[in-house]
Amino acid sequence: MKINQVEELAGITKKNIRFYEDEGLISPKRNPGNGYREYSLEDVALLKRIRLLRKLSVPIEDIRKLIEGELALKDCLDGRLTALNREAAGIVYMRQICQTMQEDQAAFNGIDAERYLEQMEQLEKGGMQFMDVERTDTKKQKLVPIAAAAVIVVLMLGILVIFWQLNKTDPAPAAIVPLLFAAPVVVIAGVIWACRERIKEIEGGEWNEARKY
Repeated sequence: MKINQVEELAGITKKNIRFYEDEGLISPKRNPGNGYREYSLEDVALLKRIRLLRKLSVPIEDIRKLIEGELALKDCLDGRLTALNREAAGIVYMRQICQTMQEDQAAFNGIDAERYLEQMEQLEKGGMQFMDVERTDTKKQKLVPIAAAAVIVVLMLGILVIFWQLNKTDPAPAAIVPLLFAAPVVVIAGVIWACRERIKEIEGGEWNEARKY
């Protein structure tokens, strides 16, 4: 079936379906005639399971391990319950602190911030969590394009150095020299631009959209 049908059946947008494909969570077969993706009912079922787990804020990496059989669902849910219990306790304490601040009837400029922060810091040292922090999903997503870009940039810089050394010992024709040096520079600029665009997608576009599921 086509992606439009999958979008309707799984309740996930095309953008998110592509995102999960890029992450390697689903791998639809290709039509040998035209090369287009052909989704199956198994793909739809898998997308629904992914959607369920993402609504429970299960990290992408854990879902990948579940799919690959490296993590049992029980262990995954045990970890999620532990995190939820910690978050729930944090909400209780945040409510108490908010109520205390209301009872103090202080204006914004008169809040004794240090007093409340000290209370919260003590609780955080005991394992309390006051913010709904996604563990490392976004950071991990950023590391991949940054690492890939860094490898290519270093490689291109190495090529530039080699060209420079060779040109010193055996000068190339004047018309060719600019081309030899321009090619790696263009590649470096393109890689940096692509890396920057990918990080933008992760921070505010594709990644944030996919996190809804």
